[in-house]
Amino acid sequence: MCLAVPVKVEEHLEAGMLRCRVGESETFVLASDALLEDRPALGDYVIVHAGFALHRVEPEAAAETLSLLREIAAQEAGLG
Repeated sequence: MCLAVPVKVEEHLEAGMLRCRVGESETFVLASDALLEDRPALGDYVIVHAGFALHRVEPEAAAETLSLLREIAAQEAGLG
């Protein structure tokens, strides 16, 4: 099973690649922007699956999704 989470575009790299931050962590993923109509701006949120940015996500929706995922993780860890 795969889970796609919103990631924040932090840097444009060569060959249509993006460096994206996962949540508020120091974890980054690389993603291709080849499937997007327009290259996302720095600070935009995108959904990444299998190394490709699939679509943009509004910042409010990204924040809500990340908050829900943190709640689920805390419950699974017995912290919630």
